[in-house]
Amino acid sequence: MDYRHIVFDVDGTLVDSESCILHAFRDALERQSGKKYPLEELTFCLGITGADAVKRFPELDGDRLLEEWTAGLETYAHTAGIFPGIPELLTTLKNRGCQLGVATSRTHAEFDKDLERSGLGALFGQVICADDSETHKPQPGPLLKYMELTGAKREEILYVGDSLYDSLCAQGAGVDFALAVWGSHTKDRPAKYYPVRPEQLLEYGKQE
Repeated sequence: MDYRHIVFDVDGTLVDSESCILHAFRDALERQSGKKYPLEELTFCLGITGADAVKRFPELDGDRLLEEWTAGLETYAHTAGIFPGIPELLTTLKNRGCQLGVATSRTHAEFDKDLERSGLGALFGQVICADDSETHKPQPGPLLKYMELTGAKREEILYVGDSLYDSLCAQGAGVDFALAVWGSHTKDRPAKYYPVRPEQLLEYGKQE
């Protein structure tokens, strides 16, 4: 099927940022709680907003925890980068006339840091961040907001993400979902497509 709108998650899909996010979160938690959490116990934070993630620790000062976590991302920023093949994929889709979008749990400030710095941000016509929708993944709010602002129909959209939250967001919005296996490292997520490499998405985007 040729989708006119290809909408991407950011972390684990466009940006390889898992290590950066988890290490910064662990450091912030350790400073407040005195406990060093195993990284595998913190993977729940991937794909949801930082504000939702810190709510899992009601005994801690959530505002301070979020602030320290955000500051800590700069410490590990050198470990994050755009996945190989993503720049070429986005450019090719754009040249074919596909509308490129983003639906992410990042704030606009967080999105701008990595994507604008990489020069890829300008390729996206509509960017939906945590600041833009009242509900967030796994709820369908981000994709519903995308449809509201662009006028895109459900059947015209393919959402690409790496997490179960992304899959559930797409399902709730009635949008087809492609699991970014290059970022999820598993096929154990409900999806219509399971591309292992970014370039495989060219099969589904609008053809020239």
